Amino acid sequence: MAGAFDDLAAFLAVARERSFTGAAAKLGVSQSALSQTIRGLEARLGIRLLARTTRSVAPTEVGQRLLGSVGPRFDEIDAEIAALSELREKPAGTIRITATENAAKTALWPALERLLPDYPDIKVEIVIDYGLTDIVAERYDAGVRPGGMVAKDMIAVRIGPDMRMAVVGASSYFATRPRPKKPQDLTAHSCINLRLPTHGGVYAWEFEKGPRELRVRVDGQLTFNSGALILDAAVAGFGLAYLPEDQVQSQIAGGRLVRVLADWCQPFTGYHLYYASRRQATPAFALLVDALRYRG
Repeated sequence: MAGAFDDLAAFLAVARERSFTGAAAKLGVSQSALSQTIRGLEARLGIRLLARTTRSVAPTEVGQRLLGSVGPRFDEIDAEIAALSELREKPAGTIRITATENAAKTALWPALERLLPDYPDIKVEIVIDYGLTDIVAERYDAGVRPGGMVAKDMIAVRIGPDMRMAVVGASSYFATRPRPKKPQDLTAHSCINLRLPTHGGVYAWEFEKGPRELRVRVDGQLTFNSGALILDAAVAGFGLAYLPEDQVQSQIAGGRLVRVLADWCQPFTGYHLYYASRRQATPAFALLVDALRYRG
């Protein structure tokens, strides 16, 4: 297939240049090699495409027909290849990223807000998902998750500081209930659950204190697949929530939420951007990675 394509390209060059010498220079081949290519093409087709004299070269009637039909298609291919080359050199195109709500708000959006005004040809699509999405199968360019959740075969770039989770409840909730002293006490409380859409399961709250690690399955009236709704429900007094510390700091400082079990919520590795390969990264993606890279 590639040989036929090259032979037609050689014919077009000669037919347009009306010269083997000019076409050979344009294609970067010897005149004799080009002449041999054209003879081979004519032999395979069983028809003469070029009329040659000692002073000139011109397409035959059939050659002129081939020039008119094939020439524009080759021009379109050349234009598309040129456009692809421009994409390699110019930050442009669409980048699809899967991220959790909090990651999108605290890590992705601040960087995008600074970056995108200077690069109007870059488009970014962020899809909120709490599961461990297969970015290759789902055709994402990248994902954002805490470092400990990123698969080992992925390239990971740190884009945020270490994190902590926080167990919080409204003052109105604790008005009639004792504050939990240890994670096991949560089984006696109404807790607001997070469902992981890609797995269909409910997230178990994770705790650590010294050598002890616990995963507690909690229960309550409400289950969401949105951290923002969990926060709203906790502020309204519907139960305890387990959310990233930075998501609830302002509510704690403002007295709308009370934090408990802080000594059981240890720091863990913060958000990382992960993707499948360093090969053929577009300028737009490389620019985004650099803008997101954590330098703290």
